[in-house]
Amino acid sequence: QVQLVESGGGLVQPGGSLRLSCAASGFTFRLYVMSWYRQAPGKERELVAGITSAGASLNYADSVKGRFTISRDNAKNTVYLQMNSLKPEDTAVYYCKAERTTVYSRYWGQGTQVTVSS
Repeated sequence: QVQLVESGGGLVQPGGSLRLSCAASGFTFRLYVMSWYRQAPGKERELVAGITSAGASLNYADSVKGRFTISRDNAKNTVYLQMNSLKPEDTAVYYCKAERTTVYSRYWGQGTQVTVSS
């Protein structure tokens, strides 16, 4: 059974930090590109950051460059998103995605809420 379980969300003040985790099971994690997306109320889901199977960062949304860092630990089947200098506009539900385009395989987590507010 494939599972992607996000954790680490919560309420934080502007300027604060959070570290999101996404624990994977049920598939060969090390073969998959991992990404973080987010969706704010009334907006479309958008890509935040992606990382290759080998751990090279693929891309970041312009709005988070220099503040967020994606990383992964293939031994722990986990991908992380370190979020620093958080802003109210970072408020959203954050989702992780696993994708392996060569075999048309894609999985999503259930999401974790991040709220940035004073």
